[in-house]
Amino acid sequence: MEENMEHHDNFFDQSILDYKEGLNHLKEKLPKVTEGYFDFTESCFEEGALDQKTKQLLALAISIYAQDEYCIIYHSKGAAEHQATEDEIMETVAVTAALGGGAAMAQGVSLTMDSYHHYANQQH
Repeated sequence: MEENMEHHDNFFDQSILDYKEGLNHLKEKLPKVTEGYFDFTESCFEEGALDQKTKQLLALAISIYAQDEYCIIYHSKGAAEHQATEDEIMETVAVTAALGGGAAMAQGVSLTMDSYHHYANQQH
């Protein structure tokens, strides 16, 4: 795999870049699979009966529950970009922790809040 030519000064953006580079490598090897996946996920996040912010919060909750650190960062960013408030993020963490216990609480109060604050502060 090619060496990472782009570098970010913060953990959050670098993690998203690493994920995207991995996807691009997979796309080179399995273009039909990745194109189908991208088309599917893009359509899932389009505005519909649920607005995009709500969809980002749902995805964030599932990411926390699944302990998927890349998706926690990605959907914290998405929530911030769709003007989710800190209170909405905290309630998402709380509901996830109610179902996911201590592991969800740990991811919610650390990585989720850190990445949300990083991206929410970039919006101003």
